[in-house]
Amino acid sequence: MHILLKNVRIVASHSPFNGQQKDILISNGIIQQIGDELSAPEDAQVISSDDLHVSTGWADVFANFCDPGQEYKEDLQSGSRAAAVGGFTTVMVVPNTQPAIQTKPQVEYILSQTRNGLVNVLPIGAISKNLEGSSLAEMYEMRLTGAAAFSDGLKPLQSSGLMLKALQYVKAFNGAVIQVPDDTSISGHGLMHEGIHSTRLGMPGKPAIGEEIMIRRDLELARYTDSHIHFTAISTAKSVELITAAKAEGVKVTCSVTPYHLTFTDADLADYDTNLKVNPPLRSAEDVAALKAAVKNGQIDCFATHHLPQDWDAKQVEFEYAKHGMIGLESAFGALVTALPEVPVAQLAEMLATGGRKVFDLPTPVIEEGAKAELTLFSPSREYTFSEAHIGSKSKNSAYLGRQLKGMALGIINNGKVYLG
Repeated sequence: MHILLKNVRIVASHSPFNGQQKDILISNGIIQQIGDELSAPEDAQVISSDDLHVSTGWADVFANFCDPGQEYKEDLQSGSRAAAVGGFTTVMVVPNTQPAIQTKPQVEYILSQTRNGLVNVLPIGAISKNLEGSSLAEMYEMRLTGAAAFSDGLKPLQSSGLMLKALQYVKAFNGAVIQVPDDTSISGHGLMHEGIHSTRLGMPGKPAIGEEIMIRRDLELARYTDSHIHFTAISTAKSVELITAAKAEGVKVTCSVTPYHLTFTDADLADYDTNLKVNPPLRSAEDVAALKAAVKNGQIDCFATHHLPQDWDAKQVEFEYAKHGMIGLESAFGALVTALPEVPVAQLAEMLATGGRKVFDLPTPVIEEGAKAELTLFSPSREYTFSEAHIGSKSKNSAYLGRQLKGMALGIINNGKVYLG
């Protein structure tokens, strides 16, 4: 199969063609030629568009594909489709399945079901057996089988002792532990960020200190073990301060933020939109401003969509009873470009393409002749109203529906396959 990308702007800092407008000829999944006014075989698929950009394929480091166990919300195939629509060629999936991804066969299941597919799906292995937070799962065997990192995913690890053991364990193979920072003994009953808006709406709050205490604890454990901790979905200004200070001290810590924590604040819950019920919760305008500044200043290592499909019944209820989460793969790029107009698009694309790969020591594809083509096609200037037509997931629980976005993923090329939206 031959593909010719016509007059595309290459956005890849590691490429000798970075920032240049070129044609790219791809044959059987390999970049054959990069140059000007290239010709292609008669049967080539020619891709051309106004404002067409190309970068190394984007990688998401925290998504839920619900497979096995809740395939009515999402499965590996529909999740991969959602990733492709959003411009992602690689996705790390959390272990919160039924059963949990906690053994070698369960890691093998994810890999075998998606091998050589359009999207590379990498399982995150559970830290604890059955995600119960009491004893370690078979982490070493999962690592040997292909687990990209370790986490209890949507269930933050509460036990200091078990987190200590997990950090010690992954150090042996230079692995990483992912934590959603949330002390549930402080914030377990809260429905939204604790502040003036929770008081006005009469909803129990989740105080920022619940997140910040967990970050302080895990930073101390990472410092003690000299091991790698990654905090995902950080949401407060103080969290940024704590992590930035720890990095300066040499602690092996990285962090990611979700697009929706850069878009929405707790004030947006005024109409009780259950699609905005997420964990960690949407924070204050001051916190959002601090997160945006942290992205711009390079204090955030990568983005994580926290793609969490929920069926209609899980969201079409009173706010108190609605389940947490929203889908996020398809809207990620548009949300980021729209929320961060002061951040260069090249910086956003680089964070999407290489940020997560650097954090988790994943191979980074290159844009050069002779290399495997793992590419994302996108337009930074495309403006549109996000609708269900832009969703590839089985579930539709997105707070971006009906919102005007700027910046659109147009397609991906990976494993000798092509998807165009």
